[in-house]
Amino acid sequence: MTENTNTPFQLRCEILAELWLNYSNDPNFEDYFEYNDLGLPLAYSYANGIINYPATDRATAFIDEAWDLLLTGLELTDTGNYENLDELLADSSDE
Repeated sequence: MTENTNTPFQLRCEILAELWLNYSNDPNFEDYFEYNDLGLPLAYSYANGIINYPATDRATAFIDEAWDLLLTGLELTDTGNYENLDELLADSSDE
């Protein structure tokens, strides 16, 4: 579970939801999407008001794990400076 995150939960959900919607057919993320088959739809559901905060501990754990794995896969640290997915991906490609 994310303990040292600097990005607010709502924003993490929005970024994960955007990733899920726009990159679900990208072969570079195939394993990531397969593993996070619960966390990403939960993040989308929260970001779009389908489920309310506070999400259950279990739902939050799935979302946090998806966030942590995304940052790990992109070799990034959660600095809290990311406002959207494009910034996250751009920073990853700069490294």
